[in-house]
Amino acid sequence: MKLIYMILFKAALLICVKGSAVTEDSTESVGEEKLIEACPIKLKSSGKCDGEECPYQISLPPMTLQLPKHFRLIEKTLKEVQNLKEVVNKMKKSCQDCKLQADDNQERDSNEFLPPGTDSPTDQGKIQDNKVKELQSKVSKLSVSLKNAKNEIRSLQGRLEQMNLINMNNVENYVDNRIANLTFAVNVLGDKCSSNCPATQPNPVIQLLQGDCSNYFAAGKRHNGIYKITPDPRNESFDAYCDMESMGGGWTVIQMRQDGSTNFNRTWNEYKNGFGNLSREFWLGNDKIHLLTKSKDMQLRIELEDFNGIREYAKYEQFYVANEFLKYRLSIGSYSGTAGDALHFNKYYNHDQKFFTTPDKDNDRYPSGNCGAYYSSGWWFDACLAANLNGKYYHKKYKGVRNGIFWGTWPGASEDNINSYRLPFKKVKMMIKPKSFLP
Repeated sequence: MKLIYMILFKAALLICVKGSAVTEDSTESVGEEKLIEACPIKLKSSGKCDGEECPYQISLPPMTLQLPKHFRLIEKTLKEVQNLKEVVNKMKKSCQDCKLQADDNQERDSNEFLPPGTDSPTDQGKIQDNKVKELQSKVSKLSVSLKNAKNEIRSLQGRLEQMNLINMNNVENYVDNRIANLTFAVNVLGDKCSSNCPATQPNPVIQLLQGDCSNYFAAGKRHNGIYKITPDPRNESFDAYCDMESMGGGWTVIQMRQDGSTNFNRTWNEYKNGFGNLSREFWLGNDKIHLLTKSKDMQLRIELEDFNGIREYAKYEQFYVANEFLKYRLSIGSYSGTAGDALHFNKYYNHDQKFFTTPDKDNDRYPSGNCGAYYSSGWWFDACLAANLNGKYYHKKYKGVRNGIFWGTWPGASEDNINSYRLPFKKVKMMIKPKSFLP
């Protein structure tokens, strides 16, 4: 369009220039008047100037211009464009009409299948929305109920873990105690004479069975030594070393280390039955320890001494060892003492509720091998250890694998590395007595 205006403007100027050349006979003043009449071009301002550019309005007289043929093609093209616009508008209108008609037909068809008295599709949609909201509300309530149920289950699991032995062991303990009492009563009655016995028959000798060292202490025994105990009358009596002097006395010693005279790298059966010298170094035996801890609620005391003369102890309020079928699983309670709680070291090395492992029987939680074989002993390994009181007895510091007697919370023990010297222990003692014992 700017091109057309420029052409028109130049043509107008050209006409004005040619119009100024009037006949030679006219005077100059008459020529000026005719020039004004022939080319009445008016140029006036149409607004305020913006910088160097000012808007002007130009008025041109009626004129006829001879344009090239190309301008006719432009006019034809503009007409065709206008016709195309009209066709497009008609098509848009027809499409809108089709859509409205289709919507009307769909609504009518859907209403045809509804029984009399049924709500319209709009009402049906509202009903469906209400049902969806009700279902969402029910799902939310169920979700809350599930969360509450999970919390209750966790709470129950915690209570079960605190009770430790939610299995047949508690029932077995109860039955064993009752059988022991009945057996004792039957034996006493069987030894008594009937009414037909002669008066000269000697009185029967009644031998009291002592369940553990605390019974001997209660009976007046005050000297350390070896005593015969019978935790379960259904099983044979056996010898045990009793500590009658330490911390109120009445302790039944289940393990002792003091000079390295006994090798603790033993088989499953040897740890089952016990080994060593009760007067020096020994392991009482897992079967015997089970009978002792099954007959009464026991507490455990561990005493340790290193070669620097440092003595510490660890006490656990609960101590129980399951039977062989349950792989002599260890159950221990809360800790007190000065040696540190190595049996509950952390979640990776926790000896509580772990099975007993020996070099020839792998029951530990280490997936790549046998902790008992690696550390040359039998113990309640996790994967593998923060404590091992049955390790090899070293008389001085050593390097390499920590296969010696070890207590992970001992001062300086956690600072060891593979290239540093390991700290040995001079004496170790594990002993138990009933929680209810009063000296």
